[in-house]
Amino acid sequence: MRCALDIVVLGLSLSSSWGNGHATTFRALLRGVHAAGHRVTFLERDVPWYAARRDLADPDFCDLIFYTSVDELLACHANRLAAADAVVIGSYVPQGVEVIDAVSRLLPKRLCFYDIDTPVTLSKLSHGDEEYLARRQIPVFDLYFSFSGGGTIARLRQEFGANRPLPLYCAVDLQAYRNSGARTTWDLGYLGTYSPDRQPALERLLIEPARQLPEKRFVVAGPSYPADIRWPENVERIEHLPPSEHADFYSRQRFTLNVTRSDMIAAGWSPSVRLFEAAACRTPLISDWWQGIESFFPPGEALVIARTGGDVVTALVELDDRRREAIADAAYRRVASAHSAEVRARAFVEVVENVPPRGELPATHSMRRLQA
Repeated sequence: MRCALDIVVLGLSLSSSWGNGHATTFRALLRGVHAAGHRVTFLERDVPWYAARRDLADPDFCDLIFYTSVDELLACHANRLAAADAVVIGSYVPQGVEVIDAVSRLLPKRLCFYDIDTPVTLSKLSHGDEEYLARRQIPVFDLYFSFSGGGTIARLRQEFGANRPLPLYCAVDLQAYRNSGARTTWDLGYLGTYSPDRQPALERLLIEPARQLPEKRFVVAGPSYPADIRWPENVERIEHLPPSEHADFYSRQRFTLNVTRSDMIAAGWSPSVRLFEAAACRTPLISDWWQGIESFFPPGEALVIARTGGDVVTALVELDDRRREAIADAAYRRVASAHSAEVRARAFVEVVENVPPRGELPATHSMRRLQA
């Protein structure tokens, strides 16, 4: 029987999902890790913009502890970090470079990086931007978990010197995301924080179809959209939607739209958690195209690819309920078998267990399993 692991995570935010996808990613993964019998502590920098918008202040699957500075982190938690079986530091942690340096000096048994923004990270590093991770720090980690797979993994190893770069895609909690049975409200919906590089695709794949189909109903949920965007009258706006309302939101759509950031498209193999969430709720998916998408959701079988607004209009007008349900069922089967929180947590734990504490020789079979 395997021993329970003591895992400490330093991440951007677990307590607030406002304006970031990190919270839902961490929640799904860590809930699965906890369910497998392991102990998790999440250390979160206490910042005012998340403190004012917390939607999970007291999780039942981990200990959530706030700190206010790097000095406080070390003063209060150095022993915890040094004693943990694994310390995982996430991308976009405030003062991330200082945090990584400080934690690495404590010589934790296993030091891991979880990059929930890998294409953005590598783009920033290539331009000399070390906002939350310094290039020199990448070889320090025993494991480098990447939100992106494919060629990004080889690039991390060959160009940046990562020791064990492995894909750790986002996942969905199947208990939290399921069809609510609510009546359909919208023909097409989108959930996502405003991003300048996503906005042209949102214009092309939702706003323009809304103008062409005034009899259809559309919705865009997410914060930070500029006030000067001209929304058609049949597009409803929701400023913020907490995770507790995501499942009902997806369940009220005939289709849901996925729009990918430009860095993620360039890297490929970077599925958004929104794809998995909507599929878990059995809502048919429409998505822009990026390399590798077929390995997650085969186009035409489990998802509709939209390169133009016309593709969206065709799907909304021509696909009947029977075809929509077949697409939704295929996507749900994919998620349930390969992208649930339980599946992802099991792979994560097995990899960590097979990287022995520093000074011992590594084992590799579970790392190969995660790469597959």
